[in-house]
Amino acid sequence: MRSLLPASRAAVVALVTGLVLLAAAPAALAAPGPRPTVDPAAPTPTAPPDGGPAQGSAPDGSTVGGEGLDTRGLVVAGGAPALPEGIDAHGWLVADLDSGEVLGAQDPHGRYYPASTLKTLTLLTLAPALDPALVVEGTTEDEQVEGSRVGLVAGGQYPVSLLYDALVMQSGNDAANALARAAGGVDATLAAMNATAQRIGAFDTVAGTPSGLDVAGQTSSPYDLALIMRQLVDTPATAAILQQTTAQMPAVPGKSDGYQIQTQNTLLTDYPGTLGGKTGFTDAARHTFVAAAARDGRRLVVALMQTERYPVSTTEQAQRLLDWGFATPAGAGVGTLVRPGDVASTAAAVTLPAPSPADGTLSSADAAAAAASPAVDPAASTAPQESVLLPVALATGAVAIVVATAVGRRRAVRLVPAGGWSDDRAVRRPPPRRPVVPAGASAAAQPAADLRPPHPSAPLPPPVPPRAGPDRDAAPARRPAPRRAAGSAPRDRTAPARPSARPQGGSRSSRP
Repeated sequence: MRSLLPASRAAVVALVTGLVLLAAAPAALAAPGPRPTVDPAAPTPTAPPDGGPAQGSAPDGSTVGGEGLDTRGLVVAGGAPALPEGIDAHGWLVADLDSGEVLGAQDPHGRYYPASTLKTLTLLTLAPALDPALVVEGTTEDEQVEGSRVGLVAGGQYPVSLLYDALVMQSGNDAANALARAAGGVDATLAAMNATAQRIGAFDTVAGTPSGLDVAGQTSSPYDLALIMRQLVDTPATAAILQQTTAQMPAVPGKSDGYQIQTQNTLLTDYPGTLGGKTGFTDAARHTFVAAAARDGRRLVVALMQTERYPVSTTEQAQRLLDWGFATPAGAGVGTLVRPGDVASTAAAVTLPAPSPADGTLSSADAAAAAASPAVDPAASTAPQESVLLPVALATGAVAIVVATAVGRRRAVRLVPAGGWSDDRAVRRPPPRRPVVPAGASAAAQPAADLRPPHPSAPLPPPVPPRAGPDRDAAPARRPAPRRAAGSAPRDRTAPARPSARPQGGSRSSRP
């Protein structure tokens, strides 16, 4: 029995080790890592996520901008006045563009659907890559794009600079599609957008479309929208685009007359000091908005996500929060808008294959050829790296369980030792047959029969085949002696007496 204890302990230890490692495997998956990616194959979101969005963080699990922003609720700077009424945005943020000081926020890192506010990232990514004078030819795909359109038609000639205006002022999804085509295709554009977001520290943002149309996994946050707007305002070329209020769309003979477009950002005309802004709306995102404004030498940015237009409109909520921010004294912020390089990022640089045709016009055929030349994975800059902990834990756990099973099985099929079992099994079995002693041989000369019952795990003895007829007839059957009748003579005392003791473990029958 003692020889079995080490094996038993080894089996138990191996089994427990395997179970612990397998239980720890999900933790390896849940460890902080790169941002998730979009899933175009999943159903298109049609409503805000149940229970609210997930909370974003840096790849190392830290909170970008400081631990003061690690909240799903409300946080404001010390000494700030009371918040204005009518703010129903699920997530919002107000920050100083120059110092980066965050004055107040509600769920700042909540990863909401961005809608067309994502076009600010499209502009920030493509503005340095595309020649503003490049003319892009409209396509049938532009005409049929889903959602808001500025009115591009197939065969129309549209300068990139005009497409930027249409992107920001009219939130044209057709303009976003044409710009992505000019930049080498949608895949290349999305890869560059995600790399840009990581470069500036916007780790809550995952781009799945250049227009902001809803797709599963596409997200941004109030904090990230503020980061993107800060970069746009600080760059002269893009800051000028944000200030545009009108633009003229060219006529396309036989298809479209020329017409004027106006900005949808009413803050440019209604709120003095506005530096720019971008609206957004989808069924899943609801209303979103980001804007910047200056007053008395101070520049602020405001971002709102998942809000409604009633009873207080989105732009009116933005104005009230900007007024509150300008009234909040500086120096007691709850966090900071990071600068590019403040947070470590593993994003790979993405070079856009933007074509430069000799005549300055990018035809649809040229764009298709440019998009087909370098294959770019849209998730190249955001694909999560698989942790080696998971396969190691699974493999080690599996080996430990196999070892435990093998040790247990070996113990179960072990043969009975030569000295017999030391423990007594309370199992009733029929007594073994006595060995037949040949005539003339003494019982003492025969080996003692092992009358102990076999161990329950011992194999059964092979069946004894019946003897042939002559042998069966040659051995007369032994029968018990008949009882002596009353008054009969006693039996001869000199005859050998029949043994009366029953063998150990036998039944009550006197038959051998």
